[in-house]
Parts: sequence; structure tokens; C-alpha cells
Amino acid sequence: MFKALSHFITITKHRHFVLKHCIKAGIPVQGFKHDLSKYSPTEFIPGAKYYVGIKSPNEIEREKKGYSAAWLHHKGRNRHHYEYWMDYNSKTKRMEPIKMPVKYLKEMFCDRVAASKIYQGKNYTEEHPLQYFENAKARIQIHPETSVELEKLLIMLKEKGEKATFRYLRDLKD
Repeated sequence: MFKALSHFITITKHRHFVLKHCIKAGIPVQGFKHDLSKYSPTEFIPGAKYYVGIKSPNEIEREKKGYSAAWLHHKGRNRHHYEYWMDYNSKTKRMEPIKMPVKYLKEMFCDRVAASKIYQGKNYTEEHPLQYFENAKARIQIHPETSVELEKLLIMLKEKGEKATFRYLRDLKD
């Protein structure tokens, strides 16, 4: 029961951070809808079972089972994840990344900042979201233009801070 409550508190705190960021970014409705699938049994039960408090339960589930059913469910329902934006290319006959629409890029940025704040706690700096992205960049499949735009936003956050970055995001259009 403790792990379930702790998981509930963590995902709810994360959603509140994302909502706050989405409002600042000019996408409040997306903030209200952000990560609602985490409360579904498919995601919540494994989330509570594998909860450790310092990293995503999906990582623990993946270590134990070789895959994360919760993550597969989550990424297929939440357009702010670049993994959602993969499709079959009829010319190359391969799965390939698609450029994310700006409104989901904005939400992805808000999500990454919020996740960094949750997992880093009092150690959080505005450089952490960029560091996380840089550590993963070489091994992820993300559309090149989406990658460039996300990195630009994360660098802006590091160099100019939240206020300037959210001001920029509010004016960013598709």
C-alpha cells in the first residue's frame, strides 16, 4: 500500500509541475490532460509494483521483465513522447521517426523539465534536462528536426532560464 500511495503522489506531483509549465508555455489544456493514462490500471499497477522513488518504475519493470508493458501502453497514448511519432515509411519499408507538431514538442519540453525537477529534487538545476537529453541523444530514434528544436529549447533553459524559455515557447507556432 505504501508503494502505491508513494507512486500516486509522485505521478500527481509530476502532473502538477507539467500543468504549471504548460500554462506558462501557452498550452493549458494539454497540461490538464497530461499523463492521465498513468492512472489507468495498465500503467498504475506496474508503476506501484516497481516504484522505487528515484527513477521511473518503467525502468525497473524493463530490468525485471525485459520490457515495460506500462511504457508500451503509455507511449502509444501520449503524443508528447517522441516514441509516439514513429510510423512505417512506404518508401524505405522501415519504421522511421516523424517530426513532432510544435504543440507536442512544447509539452515534451514541459514534461522533461518537470521530470528532472521530480527526480533531481533539491539538486535540480536548469542544466539537468539538457544533460539528460545529451546522454540519450546518440541512442534514441527522434526526428532530426524535432531533436534540434528540443535541444535548442533545453540550451535556452540552461543559458537564459525558465522565464525567457517559457516566453519563447508561448510565441512558438506550428
